[in-house]
Amino acid sequence: MVRVLMAIMLVTSVNCFAAIDAYPFPDEQLQQRYNGLIDELRCPQCLNTNLAGSDAMIAQDLRREVHRMLLDGDTDDEILSFMYERYGDFILYRPRLGGGTLVLWLGPLLLLMLAAIAWFRLARAKPKVLEISSDEQARLDKLFVEGDS
Repeated sequence: MVRVLMAIMLVTSVNCFAAIDAYPFPDEQLQQRYNGLIDELRCPQCLNTNLAGSDAMIAQDLRREVHRMLLDGDTDDEILSFMYERYGDFILYRPRLGGGTLVLWLGPLLLLMLAAIAWFRLARAKPKVLEISSDEQARLDKLFVEGDS
């Protein structure tokens, strides 16, 4: 029984032995920049995972590319621009302001403004009170009297 349990544990723990990227850096500041960049860049293959959390092959390649570019002396903006030119807006968690992303940046503000205008108009609106004629009032009075008897 123990051997069966050990075999099951061994088979199900294969993911524990997955390769972990370990890139050498000359100083701690470069390591922190690397971690910040791979946290900020989205994996092109995954739906909503950054490069740091993705196991996709393309994410591994991009982490390697970011490491190489940092060692070559590229700035964070140069690395982000390189990734943007190669993969477009999707790779950036904070897309740049442009024609295609204008709705992303201004949409929430416009919706908030429309909601405020609608709320203001509804709050100021007074319900209309409809007046009834004397003939209609007499008919209502007659119906009430008949209903009581």
